Amino acid sequence: MPERLLVVGQPTARMLDRLSGAFELVRLDDLNGSGAGIRHACMLGHTRIDASLFDRLPDLRVFANYGVGYDTIDAAEAARRGVIVTHTPDVLNAEVATTALMLMMACYRELLRDEAYVRSGRWEHEGGAPLTRSVDGQTVGILGMGRIGQEIARKLSVFDAEIVYHTRSEKDVPFRYFADLVDMAREVDCLMVITPGGAATRHLVNRAVLEALGPGGTLINVARGTVVDEAALIDCLETGKLGWAGLDVFEAEPHVPERLRALGNVVLLPHVGSATVQTRQAMGDLVVDNLLDHLAHGTVRTPVPECRDIA
Repeated sequence: MPERLLVVGQPTARMLDRLSGAFELVRLDDLNGSGAGIRHACMLGHTRIDASLFDRLPDLRVFANYGVGYDTIDAAEAARRGVIVTHTPDVLNAEVATTALMLMMACYRELLRDEAYVRSGRWEHEGGAPLTRSVDGQTVGILGMGRIGQEIARKLSVFDAEIVYHTRSEKDVPFRYFADLVDMAREVDCLMVITPGGAATRHLVNRAVLEALGPGGTLINVARGTVVDEAALIDCLETGKLGWAGLDVFEAEPHVPERLRALGNVVLLPHVGSATVQTRQAMGDLVVDNLLDHLAHGTVRTPVPECRDIA
């Protein structure tokens, strides 16, 4: 009889095909009481995973997360209990970086405004649309210089961007480092946010950062909505203290405040940074590979940092 696998969220058809050949799938909603005997679990989505679920799964050994971010999973508690949390790094770097650049270009070249101008018929009757800003030669600050941050920097090179960055500690990268985020915001034209979410980075981009970025500045967030103080962001966009914002993530998504949706100087996406067929397939494959490898050999491919010592 196959082992049981706890599934949180909805796997893709490709994932289900591979998993159902090796496991008996158990949905979280169907888990009545204790999940004793369940050694493997996976999650697609942003359900909070903490001690309360681990208590119900005393035999759990691997929790495979579909995504590179895992701020809704208490990985430290998992490691303390001997549970290996895995995620899907690297396979989505290029896609998320492309989304960041897409948002930047949409803001700079007023893509939504000009597309609406054509659809409304105003071009025919009123002539050309107002001028926009060039993406080339900008100073771009990257908040977070991990794998995706470095991929953003690489892709920005074709636009002759000057890259600077802020992280908790200086990295071995060929870009200027700022120890203070506000100082960096004063120096850049565009601030790209690609740092992990969680308590340590909550509202790291606060009112002081936004006002330092200024009326001519653009904020791009492809990280987590909690990294940016959304109320301060809306105030700054409404009053002109910040020029533009391109957002793929929000503090209480899928809820997006009406005030934010009403603004003309923002581009809003529904958390689709990695949402292409090819990238999501690669993510799903890595989730399944982690589970099948552990089932067969007791090993995993991509443990999160907190769990590397027990993997």
